[in-house]
Amino acid sequence: MKKRDSLGTRLRYGFDKSMAAGPIALIGWLAVVSLLIIIAAAAFLAVTRIAPEGGEPLNFFEAFWESLMRTLDSGTMGGDTGWAFRLVMLVVTLAGIFVVSALIGVLSAGVDGKLDELRKGRSRVLESDHTIILNWSPSIFDVISELVIANASRRRPRIVVMANMDKVAMEDEIAAKVGKLGNTRIICRSGDPTDLYDLAIVNPQTSRSVIVLSPDGDDPDSQVIKTVLALVNDPSRRTDPYNIAAEIRDGKNAEVARVVGGAEVQLVLADQLISRIVVHSSRQSGLSGVYSELLDFEGCEIYTTTQPELAGKTFGEAVMAYEHCALIGLCDQEGRVNLNPPSELVIGKDMRAIIIAEDDAAIRPGSAGIKIDTAAIRDPRPVEAKPERTLILGWNRRGPIITYELSRYVAPGSILTIAADTPGLEQEVAGLPVAGDNLSVSCRITDTSNSTALSSLDVPSYDHVLVLGYSETMAAQPADTRTLVTLLHLRKIADDAGVHISIVSEMIDVRNRELAAVTKADDFVVSNRLVSLMLAQASENQYLAAIFDDLLDEQGSEIYMRPVADYVATDQPLTFWTIAESARLRGEIAIGYRRIRAGDADQRALGGVTVNPLKSEALTYLPEDRIIVLARE
Repeated sequence: MKKRDSLGTRLRYGFDKSMAAGPIALIGWLAVVSLLIIIAAAAFLAVTRIAPEGGEPLNFFEAFWESLMRTLDSGTMGGDTGWAFRLVMLVVTLAGIFVVSALIGVLSAGVDGKLDELRKGRSRVLESDHTIILNWSPSIFDVISELVIANASRRRPRIVVMANMDKVAMEDEIAAKVGKLGNTRIICRSGDPTDLYDLAIVNPQTSRSVIVLSPDGDDPDSQVIKTVLALVNDPSRRTDPYNIAAEIRDGKNAEVARVVGGAEVQLVLADQLISRIVVHSSRQSGLSGVYSELLDFEGCEIYTTTQPELAGKTFGEAVMAYEHCALIGLCDQEGRVNLNPPSELVIGKDMRAIIIAEDDAAIRPGSAGIKIDTAAIRDPRPVEAKPERTLILGWNRRGPIITYELSRYVAPGSILTIAADTPGLEQEVAGLPVAGDNLSVSCRITDTSNSTALSSLDVPSYDHVLVLGYSETMAAQPADTRTLVTLLHLRKIADDAGVHISIVSEMIDVRNRELAAVTKADDFVVSNRLVSLMLAQASENQYLAAIFDDLLDEQGSEIYMRPVADYVATDQPLTFWTIAESARLRGEIAIGYRRIRAGDADQRALGGVTVNPLKSEALTYLPEDRIIVLARE
């Protein structure tokens, strides 16, 4: 037969459970102790009829009140008379001092505990129409900076950040690295974005958009995919679809992420995005400035909007219907993007226009008058593709993607030389996939920060030089430092040879971009910043990932920078209407120009690039200036 616990044991167990309830239970026990002391003192005074000297005996209620006052305020007993009454009140007062001191301690501990709880960032967010950023990475500061610009015209914008970090540490780092927040408020919470309970803290049901960053550490794509899975398949999720922008590093994981997120997720394939922009920029100097302009919120960006006025018009007619913005494509009801469609395509009433504009308020058809100088328009001339020699200095995980993308564009007989000193480079280069037989790849084990080793490569004999950061074997700052050293050596080699070397360099940290300007490289692709810009834009435009997939795909329409003299005569000032018409006649869309003038200010480091110029403004162009066009070839 089971032995029954004693009454004392059960009472102690009950007391332990009540104490585990926290400060409220402690306050309750102190209140009970105080009440018992006061009742005992009042009963004793009422029964013994002890009274202050010269006073009337107290009944129970009067004695209760006197005892209560001395419990709460020890100074009250200073006016007592009669030693019997003083002795009773002294006992009550001492007990009160103990109880009040304990109460103050409990309250202080409770307040400290609550502050610690708030510091942990575990309270639920009650915002609505807010942007959520999940996970922590170096990209988060650029993402927040861009969202702050985008939120400038919104009322009470909020950005909620959740990551496996201390709340205060996140707030301090954001305050130190982001700068002015304008009217945007940042709210940080600590938690695991892959956990359904933690996700509820940031209140995704009422959010405007969700950005899922690729975190540092092993297998970041799995964390991103699991986070998207938790968002989309939450049993308590909202019925309306989410707008999720997620960063995926390895393109092999993209299909799984699309299956998990469905139509609610836009994937930003970080390595593919950077690699394609590096390749495009290496073959067309200044092109990264165009992508930066389209991706950040500071200048012109891409909008998808309904334009009922275009229904029934051909696309060619619609392209020439805007003076302050540039129509570049259409989007159908299913969300399929068609950039630079045929000019004869008739625009349906359910189609959305894809437009480059400074802001959505500037999107309106019509112009003060189209002025086209037809005599200045030149007929297209065939351009023969020639073999190219390309040199890659440095190596990282994006190298294989860059090699494959390059092989899709070059003419037969082209050569690629890869020079770096990373472990296992020869074996990796031997297994690199290439498209077709147009590109032959060779490898040189070389210290790219050594001037003698670089000189032995005969750098001036190459048409294009790409400098990649050693981001796989070095931290961001040391990798950028080595890149800067390489660029300085290349500058000296070019100066000694008296030739211009076309150089495109990858930078990891945007803060090193200004330092690298002294190397006089043609173009810089800041990897972390481009990914951040893309994520911020995708969170505001659900079609943006598909648009850039088309822009950066060799099979679709791409951005080219071509000599202005191939399109128009340059002997007199011309409006951009004339250039736009010349491009339209070729089945292309002119979206801007690159004019480099000595002494021109380039505060945004775009290399003289202007996207979406005012079409009615007449400018004088030089033969070496470039026109930025969207074309299929």
